[in-house]
Amino acid sequence: MTSRPDNFAEVPLAAPDIHLRNNNSLGFATPETETATTYSHSFIYPPSNHDTSPLLLPAEDKGNTDLFGEEISSPHSSRKDVRPRRVVLLFLCVVLAVVVAVVLAVYFLVMKHHQDTTKGQHLSSPNAGSTSSTSSTSPTSSTSGGNGSTVITSDGSTFTYINPFGGYWVDDHNNPFNDSARPNVWTPPLSESWVWGKNKINGVNIGGLFVLEPFISPVLFERYPGAVDEWSLSVLMAADTANGGLNQIEEHYKTFITEQDIAEIAGAGLNWIRLPIPFWAIEKWYFEPFLEKVCWPYILRVLHWARKYGLRVYLDLHTIPGSQNGYNHSGRLGEVNFLNGVMGVANAQRALGYIRTIAEFISQPEWRNVVPVFGIMNEAKVTVIGMDQITSFYLQTHDMIRNITGYGEGNGPYIAIHDNFALPQWAGFLKGSDRMIMDTHPYFAFDGHHHTQPIATGTGPTAGGIWPDLACSTFAPAMDASQKAFGVTLAGEFSNGYNYCGLYLEGVGNTRNAEPSCALFLDSSQWNETMKAGIQQFALASMDALQNWFFWTWKIGPSSNNTIESPLWSYQLGLQQGWMPTDPRAAEGTCAALGVTVQHFDGIYQPYQTGGPGAGTVDPVSVSSYGQYPPKSISGLPAGATQSLLPTYTSTSAIPKLPPPTFPPSPSGSVTIGSGWFDSSDTDLAATEVAGCTYPDAWDAISAAMPTVLCPPTAGAAASTMVTSTPAIATTLPSS
Repeated sequence: MTSRPDNFAEVPLAAPDIHLRNNNSLGFATPETETATTYSHSFIYPPSNHDTSPLLLPAEDKGNTDLFGEEISSPHSSRKDVRPRRVVLLFLCVVLAVVVAVVLAVYFLVMKHHQDTTKGQHLSSPNAGSTSSTSSTSPTSSTSGGNGSTVITSDGSTFTYINPFGGYWVDDHNNPFNDSARPNVWTPPLSESWVWGKNKINGVNIGGLFVLEPFISPVLFERYPGAVDEWSLSVLMAADTANGGLNQIEEHYKTFITEQDIAEIAGAGLNWIRLPIPFWAIEKWYFEPFLEKVCWPYILRVLHWARKYGLRVYLDLHTIPGSQNGYNHSGRLGEVNFLNGVMGVANAQRALGYIRTIAEFISQPEWRNVVPVFGIMNEAKVTVIGMDQITSFYLQTHDMIRNITGYGEGNGPYIAIHDNFALPQWAGFLKGSDRMIMDTHPYFAFDGHHHTQPIATGTGPTAGGIWPDLACSTFAPAMDASQKAFGVTLAGEFSNGYNYCGLYLEGVGNTRNAEPSCALFLDSSQWNETMKAGIQQFALASMDALQNWFFWTWKIGPSSNNTIESPLWSYQLGLQQGWMPTDPRAAEGTCAALGVTVQHFDGIYQPYQTGGPGAGTVDPVSVSSYGQYPPKSISGLPAGATQSLLPTYTSTSAIPKLPPPTFPPSPSGSVTIGSGWFDSSDTDLAATEVAGCTYPDAWDAISAAMPTVLCPPTAGAAASTMVTSTPAIATTLPSS
């Protein structure tokens, strides 16, 4: 998400102003009266097929109550002339009533663990749900816990779940796909529908976990001078066999984000995570140095944790073969070889295949509640690729995914695309398409300016200087306009980074962060309360302006001097040290309180935009203009090039599938885990090189010579490239 010095346009987003909340420790307060009940937690929990009703919050002893909590009337009769047998009958009734009362009391105290929100338990204050909560076993044999409960991870370590917002985790030992957890009382549990336009995303990215970025994990890059992206890092690591070689990256997968991180995200009042993943989670080709397939079990582990704590996931394909933007977070720093240049069409063939594989996996019933949004390509550089070309690709991808999932609400994920830092140009884009989302990444840090205007200007209404007002006036209008002109719009990334200061923030080798004016921003231990108040006010204003947002990013790792040198970009550090709000709802009204008039979208979309009538009936004019694929023209070709001679792959390879996880045997019997492939009728083979053909470097083909003859010369030659592979096998999830 970084290293964008060129062609960057700021996108407007707004944030509400509310009184600053207390900021202590991790940002959460645990009442002294809380007690914690410890429950053993296995990372891989066993399955059952029941996930329809949410668990209930612990209720007080209701004595003689019925199943609905109503008081049971006294069984005593007022008649004085009862015959003996009626006395006996009455006695039996009394005994029965006592037995029923005891059973019901046990039910309400032990099994009815979470109060059904449909019965009026909607809490709105920042401290709602902060009463102590103990874990218990539900009628479905789920283990669950609220604020103050103790979680035991699969490696035996423990932590206390702190969630003052009424959220609760669910670890169902009969059904690993139980979707009844919720992160807070204002967010529907995973088993219930998310209503776009009504429910608000308060999210955070899990950046740098599966797609390595120098500024997020600086130690990895400091250890290997010359590494500037994951490609070069992988080459250098692989050669360093004495220190573990490429397996050092797996150690990063294991340790950088833990279950406690995901629990803290829920406890911070957040309700979504955006999870960037690389295509080499599926496969790599022989000329690519990446660590192939190893991250997939760890991706499943994060999805498992998200389900456990009730967090929805926006799964984002962050890397594309050949690079879609030339940034280091695309896999390789340098050229754009996706739909651009000599290998542009061939790389796009691979990209479509990987998008298809991911769509097939997350559309399965076991995963669709947890992953409601699929970002098919992060930050494609449309200024290089071309608007017509990317539109053709997005239309092709839309149709491919909807042919897999079906059309309309509930059939597969929403499809998210990025705005290329130019939000207004997407108004009316592919009108009639089925459930597409516009993702914008508004940053001040990458506009080429240092931004020396102070942010430490006070602790009251003047906190933050010009920056809170600028966030409101810049971000909010653009977001409101896009909601009306395009449809569902969210900020998939934003941060507190209003300047370019941060170790490796603009990439390894960029020295602007070493300027004296950056020193203060590289070490948060120097920040006083005025500085923290200004940053928090800027964060609140941004949140209010954006409405639906994901902060970039949850965690920044320390550099070799054990200091987090890009602190403005870490939500977790901000909670720990007091410049991020402990309750994101505190943002509501920030812009109005600053005197900035903003208009927030009214939440009413056109029916097709949320999967209603007309969804999937794309405007005929768009189909006529962009329905041809590959696109009519490809950018980056030599003058006079014949596009029909461009290198392409043949669809004769075995389909790469993402394997499902495995689980311990379930007490309730067998569990359906899915095959990793939703649509059994989707049997087209995958792209591979044509035997006998020579291809330019797929990641460095902008200056490659244009072919002068077609390869292969005959259609029959392609048949010889058929390859086979062993079927995908189930993946065992790694331990915590």
